[in-house]
Amino acid sequence: MTMDPFAGRRLGRSSITLPQFGFGAAPLGELFTKVSEADADATLSAAWNAGVRFYDTAPWYGRGQSEHRVGRFLYRQPRADVILSTKVGRILRAPRRPEAFDTGFWAGGLHFEHRFDYSYDGVMRAYEDSLQRLGMNRVDLLVIHDLDWWHQGHETMVAAKLVELANGGYRALMELKQSGQIAAIGAGINELGMIPRFLDLFDLDFFVLALRYTLGEQEALNVEIPRCVEHGVSLIIGGVFSSGLYATGPVPGAKYNYSDPTPEILAKCAKIQAVCSRHGVPLAAAALQFPLHHPAVASVIPGAFQPSHVTTNLDLMRRPIPVDLWAELKHEGLVRADAPTPQA
Repeated sequence: MTMDPFAGRRLGRSSITLPQFGFGAAPLGELFTKVSEADADATLSAAWNAGVRFYDTAPWYGRGQSEHRVGRFLYRQPRADVILSTKVGRILRAPRRPEAFDTGFWAGGLHFEHRFDYSYDGVMRAYEDSLQRLGMNRVDLLVIHDLDWWHQGHETMVAAKLVELANGGYRALMELKQSGQIAAIGAGINELGMIPRFLDLFDLDFFVLALRYTLGEQEALNVEIPRCVEHGVSLIIGGVFSSGLYATGPVPGAKYNYSDPTPEILAKCAKIQAVCSRHGVPLAAAALQFPLHHPAVASVIPGAFQPSHVTTNLDLMRRPIPVDLWAELKHEGLVRADAPTPQA
């Protein structure tokens, strides 16, 4: 069967209909790789010319750089045609010692420090700062970003920031939605265990779930995704290639969920790739299309920093995949039996 990248899916209970394929703009913040202004603009142009209309960015991506680049391109396009997503939770500020600034895992980006702030004033400031960087007077989707153990460091901080969000930041988000300044509220999640906590506390439209529902990993089917279905909440899937391994296969230097893969992870990927090869399907096509077979998933947002990345990903989305491939992956225990996939 073939898949239409731009077929629409309703985002939770919001008024937004998303295309199944969007543009993830973290690489334009120079995630691991330097990206020239010319390449960034050419990549965005390639996406737009190919029909991509959903763009996801964040202040954290290159510490403001991704928002600047996305905004400079998109403000030249008809605003009614764009669906734009950005995030709140971090405030950027000038470093006290610019000469000693460390960009961390960003290969470049802008030289701004950040602090986490999920208070009412912090969310409003982050939203307004993003509008300035984007050169846009509204965004469509606003996402609570990185309130998890990975980024906060430990449970005490996660609990404190959830209280901060509950006592102020969420009210700011609701005011923005009720006034029509945004159309949907979401949360960006990198780890299992946080989605149920968010759903217990907040009325959300969607989650951006990175890395945790992919061809290589489906543990989110245990609790996270059923809870989303129960609440009528959609998922946007980031990291569909698991940081690269499921795009390239088990080649030297390939990353899995931002880290070096273990021998067991490499072996599993090799087995999945072998099944794909037997059916004449690129591994990356199976990885890109797999999450979209779950009815709770509204869109996938693979990243790109060269025009060829966009065109290749769109070709992979349209690549026919026989139902027998999915059946064999399940028979071999490489994909969970309860993961929704096309049936013969």
